[in-house]
Amino acid sequence: MQEAKDILLAFYGDDFTGSTDALEFLSRAGAKTVLFLENPTSEILEQFKDLDAIGVAGMTRAMVPKEMKEVLDEAFQSLKQLKPRHIHYKVCSTFDSSPEIGNIGTAIQCGVHVFNNKFTPVLVAAPNLGRYAAFGNLYARMGIGSQGAIYRLDKHPSMSKHPITPSYESDLRVHLSKQTNQSMGLIDLVDLSKDVSEIKEKLSAEIKSGNHIVFFDAMYENQMQILGEVIDAKVDEKTPLFSVGSSGIEKALGDYWTKTGALKQRTDWEILEECQPMLVLSGSVSPVTASQINWAVAHGFEEIPVSIEALENEISGARFISEYQEKIVTFLKEGKSVILHTSKGPEDSRFHQTKTFFNKKGWDEQMIRSQTAKRFGEILGQSARKALEKVPVKRLVIAGGDTSSYVARELGIKAVEMIAPVFIGAPMCRAIAPNSPVNNIEVNLKGGQVGDETYFGALQKGKKSI
Repeated sequence: MQEAKDILLAFYGDDFTGSTDALEFLSRAGAKTVLFLENPTSEILEQFKDLDAIGVAGMTRAMVPKEMKEVLDEAFQSLKQLKPRHIHYKVCSTFDSSPEIGNIGTAIQCGVHVFNNKFTPVLVAAPNLGRYAAFGNLYARMGIGSQGAIYRLDKHPSMSKHPITPSYESDLRVHLSKQTNQSMGLIDLVDLSKDVSEIKEKLSAEIKSGNHIVFFDAMYENQMQILGEVIDAKVDEKTPLFSVGSSGIEKALGDYWTKTGALKQRTDWEILEECQPMLVLSGSVSPVTASQINWAVAHGFEEIPVSIEALENEISGARFISEYQEKIVTFLKEGKSVILHTSKGPEDSRFHQTKTFFNKKGWDEQMIRSQTAKRFGEILGQSARKALEKVPVKRLVIAGGDTSSYVARELGIKAVEMIAPVFIGAPMCRAIAPNSPVNNIEVNLKGGQVGDETYFGALQKGKKSI
């Protein structure tokens, strides 16, 4: 096995689809990277030679703080053993979190405990994804990889209505202050207009003044390399530097490392062919995904809506899973691409029916939030696995950040590697899934905000939007 000192960066993602965009930006920068679904053991890592970076796709975005702490303490200790230069807790680029679910403050506290750094850098902005931070406030384009309008986060048509963590506050410091009592500073756009040496001095001043968390603004692509240099300069050779943020962390450090020659940007990607039939599993409630489903159905895809009755109990669930499996098999045998989905946007009646269903069980909001993704993820994954054992496909798409990790585990996926860029923030990967029908097939994982309405059709044809 390679020496652990060779690892430039190890990241832990709070969900699966979000973890693949971190995988993408490291891979594009030339870092040989593998994304695992569990903390990799030394025996597993021996199977992969000359890695520059590794990732672990977790499920903490859908967890309560107590569960998060147990998972992250173990994960961070495991990653620390690799002695990477950086360790990153990767969150959604819209900073999805709340005190009750996916609490980023809890993740920061775990990082402070394990790594004992003087401060925690937080970079959420990712201009290449349409995520912009100005004076501490986050703005997001409607649809990653699209030409949608840009909104302040609390006014965003999708994120302000997120089913689990709706955005009520665009100032990230105010938002995070509800999850941690650590003091916070900011490197803002005015600071970024200065020389790198002055930015470094401002950061040192923020830390010296007692700010244990420092946010970074960013509006333009050329600022990412600068931020990479500033953040990398704060590494203490005795311990990894722990950071929090979107894949903007990977983009910033990757841009800086390619500038210094530590990495060489990769361009030799696989050529993607048209693939039909293709299977799509969607647990997304985003209106962006809803428009993509509607476009695909209007252009020849078959849809299978998941009924909330499948949630009733194990017997009912098994009956519906068997029904969905048979429908998938039938359509695939006919050469038709299929979308199995749990919702078509926040206005879908199933969204409200699901909440009512769990309320009748006496579950509180916290329990509903943590269980919805798990239950739907299991239904999607089990239905697909049984179908693909009968009719294999060459390309699979999994949509929806909260459900994706559960879907992937039901499918037996252990790890993925990027094979080609397709849509920004959602690369085409190769699944490593021993003893599973999805082993070695192409898999694309997309968050709810990724892509324009033609997304599924473009993927079927192997087209790239980049």
